[in-house]
Amino acid sequence: MERTTALEGPAAPYSLDHGADELFLSRAEIEELLGLLQHRKNIILQGPPGVGKTYLAQRLAWMLLGARDPDHICTVQFHQSYGYEDFVQGYRPAPGGGFVLRDGPFLRFCDRALQDRDDPYVMVIDEINRGNLSKIFGELMMLVEADKRDPNWAVTLAYAAGDAKPFYVPPNLYIIGTMNTADRSLAMVDYALRRRFAFYDLDPGFDEPNFIRQLDLLGVPSSLATTIRQRLNELNQRIAEDPGLGRGFRIGQSYFCAPGGTVCDQDWFERIVNFEIAPLLREYWFDRSDEATKATDHLLGPG
Repeated sequence: MERTTALEGPAAPYSLDHGADELFLSRAEIEELLGLLQHRKNIILQGPPGVGKTYLAQRLAWMLLGARDPDHICTVQFHQSYGYEDFVQGYRPAPGGGFVLRDGPFLRFCDRALQDRDDPYVMVIDEINRGNLSKIFGELMMLVEADKRDPNWAVTLAYAAGDAKPFYVPPNLYIIGTMNTADRSLAMVDYALRRRFAFYDLDPGFDEPNFIRQLDLLGVPSSLATTIRQRLNELNQRIAEDPGLGRGFRIGQSYFCAPGGTVCDQDWFERIVNFEIAPLLREYWFDRSDEATKATDHLLGPG
């Protein structure tokens, strides 16, 4: 899946100050992430469900660009059936019959970056560990390294025609991946790829000032806001200490970041617990259903 967006008019500015107002991270943490992205060019945001990995990836891209500029961002999502031919280059059925060689989103986006070397371009790869990364990246495993972003490291792509120019990843292209640490159906990330990316761990942010402010802006009663923070922190402590789970399975704050206009009352809280968090807990403790029941009952217990 590939997604690009086009907006009319100039891109709205987006600075570190904007990020500090919106993200559930301290300003120092945001500065560290931006520095890491600028230095390594490839980073993966990893953490449990609901910590805002995709939300953060988008805003990191905006901060790097200095604006909400969709023309300089390409978002793709990996999945189990995704391959090199989908991402880089491969043969696809032609309308009139037969097959034609087509570039994938990565090559098309690299070409845009090569034509505009003075500006950064950011590719966001959502759920990066859902695909077979060695199969998807192929020879790009070497080319994405930060110190190999020049013509001296160019290679001929697997499907390239004999007269095609060797390809290299431009230095103004940045990659931000997201990875869910709680998905047990996924294989370990290839160690070769781990060397090419910097990994940044995201933790639940129930005690972050911006999350507390968000609850207030949503109109969550103060007593309920306290209950949410206290009980989810207690649940996360329980999950972190469980030998079969651990810190990568904790619950993030995004479950409680409702869209504007939502009535955020006790019924709202109970719906989230019963229909979003409780099913996840039952999956976590699939062999110990009593643990999931106790955890859910504690979340819903009287104040």
